[in-house]
Amino acid sequence: MSLSSPLKRITVLDALRGFALLGVILIHMIQHFGIRSLPSENAAMSFPIIDEAVQWIGSNIIMGRFINIFAFLFGLSFFIQMDRAAKKGVDFRFRFIWRMILLLVMGLLVHSFFNLEIISIYAVFGILMLPLFRAKNWILLSIVVFLLLGGPRIIRAVEHNSSVGIEQLDKPEFANNDQRTRTVLEHLANPSFMNSVIHNYEERLPGKLNYQFGYFGRGYITFALFIIGLIVGRIRFFEKFNELKKRSFYLFIGFVTATVLVICAQSMLPPPDVSILFGSNSQNIPSSLLAVMTLQDLELVFFSGALTLGFALLYQNIKFRKYLEVLSPYGRTALTNYIVQGVIGAMLFSPWLLGKTFSNWGVTALFILGIVIYVVQIVCSKYWLKHFLYGPLEWLWRSGTYLKLQPFRKTTRSNG
Repeated sequence: MSLSSPLKRITVLDALRGFALLGVILIHMIQHFGIRSLPSENAAMSFPIIDEAVQWIGSNIIMGRFINIFAFLFGLSFFIQMDRAAKKGVDFRFRFIWRMILLLVMGLLVHSFFNLEIISIYAVFGILMLPLFRAKNWILLSIVVFLLLGGPRIIRAVEHNSSVGIEQLDKPEFANNDQRTRTVLEHLANPSFMNSVIHNYEERLPGKLNYQFGYFGRGYITFALFIIGLIVGRIRFFEKFNELKKRSFYLFIGFVTATVLVICAQSMLPPPDVSILFGSNSQNIPSSLLAVMTLQDLELVFFSGALTLGFALLYQNIKFRKYLEVLSPYGRTALTNYIVQGVIGAMLFSPWLLGKTFSNWGVTALFILGIVIYVVQIVCSKYWLKHFLYGPLEWLWRSGTYLKLQPFRKTTRSNG
């Protein structure tokens, strides 16, 4: 039996993946997909009071939370692939590495359109997951705790503080740098697709890597979520979800409680002055700043855990499942939908196309437009999967993985 043949799916994971991508497109719309455009004198589609409320929702409910679910599901999917291969007596390791290389290439190509893409980072972490597949749970949990408590950030800060005046802090892509400012102005003054591509690779890619692996350390949290997904897959959590609904409900309450407690702890500490991280090399990084940043990371992860379990519990309720199941086709074609989101975002906000118009829209209008795009994608995904086994990019990725064209169209047998 070939691993390339369709296998029985855990449908709640498809719906959950679709749910995660709803949050992703909404926050990306608010952030203009990370694309800069020259500001216009006249703002359009602006509703100040509602915009402020929507911006709060974006910052405190969506940003960093839904993408965490997406990362967790990637780690869980990694386990499912490796586990199914092992049960069939197939050594999938080298093919998985090749699969991640293809994903990396795909991600770097997508980076041409918008620099907020994350699949290139996922590809690197996917390869790093291979040595952990057979690691004992206590080892995996130890790594997760180290990463979630900001271990890499603390190590870097200690090294920096011990060599103040010698080591230069890394600077983000938006730092006040004359050369970079000139480059950005050139990119905006002469808008074209090629100039945007050059800008995304020369200026935005280093900034993304700094955000992922610098003092913000977003990438370390992502990797921790990958490992959590591996652990959850290993204990067959979603396969046994119906049997453990009561325990899952208590776990949901635990995540909600932990989120509230962390938010309360954050409120007792002074607001973080992250500008220190981008300042001169003569400044020490205070431990209070490290503590606040760790609390922020924990709050995002706990919040994401509550969203994940809350969604799964609702999905198990027949009354809600028929509505949530609408998201499954979107989740089954997640790679295609995620990349299409980015291409649409590039067209809407890039200065070489529609950026002068949509970059001046208010937050509420962009939020609604994001929902419209998402709904259209849901309809297209459902229609597509009536006729095809996989999304177009999923099929291309699968065919590339096995270096052989895979079955694509549904037949009478596959429909049955």
